[in-house]
Amino acid sequence: MAKRLNNQSTIGEVLKQIIQTNKLQAGMDQMDVKEAWKNLMGNGVNSYTNNVVLKGSTLYVELTSSVLREELSHGKSKIVAMINEELRRDVVTSVVLR
Repeated sequence: MAKRLNNQSTIGEVLKQIIQTNKLQAGMDQMDVKEAWKNLMGNGVNSYTNNVVLKGSTLYVELTSSVLREELSHGKSKIVAMINEELRRDVVTSVVLR
């Protein structure tokens, strides 16, 4: 039988409980990281980005420009910090640029 929530719960608390109960956090993290990449990197980088995938705590980014890939590879730790700051929690620990 489903667990009943008391009437004092906020919508945010109810949503967090639904996400936790149904084990949806990994999918939510995937969507949040894609959105953070899009917002932080801007149109220039996004036009060369084919795919952004979060597997575990590793972010895999597929780029069409080898020059851009080389430039971004120098700032991987900064990318990790920026994305985690945008999400307000530690989701990404490493970045792999392909």
